[in-house]
Amino acid sequence: MDMSKVKTSFSVNGKAVELELEPRRLLVSVLREDLGLTGTHHACDTTNCGACTVLVDNKAVKSCTMLGVQANGKEILTIEGLPKVGDMHPLQKAFIEKQGLQCGFCTPGMIMTSYWILSQNKDLSDEEIKRMLHGNMCRCTGYQGIVEAIKSAREMLQKQEGKINE
Repeated sequence: MDMSKVKTSFSVNGKAVELELEPRRLLVSVLREDLGLTGTHHACDTTNCGACTVLVDNKAVKSCTMLGVQANGKEILTIEGLPKVGDMHPLQKAFIEKQGLQCGFCTPGMIMTSYWILSQNKDLSDEEIKRMLHGNMCRCTGYQGIVEAIKSAREMLQKQEGKINE
């Protein structure tokens, strides 16, 4: 083993990964360059935009400010690993149906944050959703389509769980 690298093991989208990483490498770079998971976007490096958001141990984390070696022993979920119902996750469908995206650059991070939001409490108000989206920037949509997409996905998920009668 190269003495300048650190052996790091973690799970990504349910698959075990073991890598030797330079301690200074960001998780976003490891995901994109070493693992080929390019759905996680690399943009600001300052936590301002949220395009690089992934879930680390079920918490929304901006991977541009987390070192790859800090992922040791953790479970990471990226946009590529979202559980699918049919051909895509209900959040992905809802973002399309409710026009929660335009250029698409922020969409993976926005969807991962939305996935985390829905995992917290399924009955959030519009204001609570907006507050929880703080830290994810979209320059195209004006956010209302994103809020509507989250609410729509919540309804789809509740129907699937049998909580809402059709």
